[in-house]
Amino acid sequence: MVESEELPTIADDLVVTKYKMAAEIVNKVLKEMVEACKPGCSVRDLCILGDKKLVEETGKAFKKDKKLTKGIAFPTCVSCNNCICHYSPLNSEPDSTLSDGDLVKLDMGAHIDGFIAVVAHSFVIGASADNPVTGRKADAMMAAHLASEAALRLVKPGNENLEVTETVHKVGEAFECKPVEGMVSHQLEQNKIDGDKTILHSLTEAQSKEHDTFNFGLHEAYAVDVLVSTGDGTNKEKDSKTVIFKKTDMTYMLKMKTSREFLSQVTKTYGSMPFNLRNMAEEKKARMGVVECVKHQVIQPFHVLYEKEGTFVAQFKFTVLLMPNGPQKITGLPFDAALYKSEKTIEDGEIQTLLKQSANPKAAKKKKKAAEKAVSEETAEKPVEVVEDMDAAPTLVE
Repeated sequence: MVESEELPTIADDLVVTKYKMAAEIVNKVLKEMVEACKPGCSVRDLCILGDKKLVEETGKAFKKDKKLTKGIAFPTCVSCNNCICHYSPLNSEPDSTLSDGDLVKLDMGAHIDGFIAVVAHSFVIGASADNPVTGRKADAMMAAHLASEAALRLVKPGNENLEVTETVHKVGEAFECKPVEGMVSHQLEQNKIDGDKTILHSLTEAQSKEHDTFNFGLHEAYAVDVLVSTGDGTNKEKDSKTVIFKKTDMTYMLKMKTSREFLSQVTKTYGSMPFNLRNMAEEKKARMGVVECVKHQVIQPFHVLYEKEGTFVAQFKFTVLLMPNGPQKITGLPFDAALYKSEKTIEDGEIQTLLKQSANPKAAKKKKKAAEKAVSEETAEKPVEVVEDMDAAPTLVE
């Protein structure tokens, strides 16, 4: 694409429809994945299942348009307890299994024509109204949930990115939790999961001179990612091998034939979308080919990160479209606060007021109905149910 050409935005109804189709798919797959997470389940099998479902569901959209790309925008990851993110073991790596009481973070994304919808959801296995989660696990869950709800109400045209960082930090503090350092929320653009406009997680990083402050603009889309830890918020790599990568805009004359073949396959199959080495045609060759590509920055790794042993990390990530009638959150599942009993609460009056605000956009009925009709015709599915009471549960698809 020529540099001067402007990327299509959600000012175009068809673009909104494609975002919502991708969102409907990730919400559906996420819901099925939450139900599939049971004690004793193989994490690898769950990740494989998630990716399979994402490919199947995106394959049903725009079948007549052979040129239109679609598929996984972020491979399924299942990260538990103190594992922060990007855990999705290869077939050649040791697997792990889920246990009762695990705090599970599911993370995934899909795209239709390069328009990306991502989501992450946290829950505790075995939690119920009769057996609610308490202690530090409940603190992490409530902090992450309320911080993401606060962020949703702040990511709107005219507001500044630093305000989101500061509010997430304050919500974390109320539950004696810390936002995880090094985590970033990005603007979403066509075929670009890591747009230039970012919201930093860590207040110290956001206040540094290197990070740009900016105001959110109309017709922008964002993946807002909130990760909160009961530890000190630091992250490090451990023994888990990095398995998720994406192609960068850098070019380099690779020396090894395996590396050149690998890069060629990535370009052809995934373009600029993140992918899992496990989904390559030959995993062994891919593991060899990726090394030189990463060394010369033509491929970017998404490392498996951990907090300290014994800590808990909770995550909620949603995709939001900044529409003229208000921000529309298009991904995420309802949160059942009755399952989590924290002894801590938010005392800050400003944040309490913020959380009481409705996050439902003002109804733009005609356009909404037309887009929903297009989505349901394409996917042959009923439109995803909208949760009207924003205070009771996060919105699914507007």
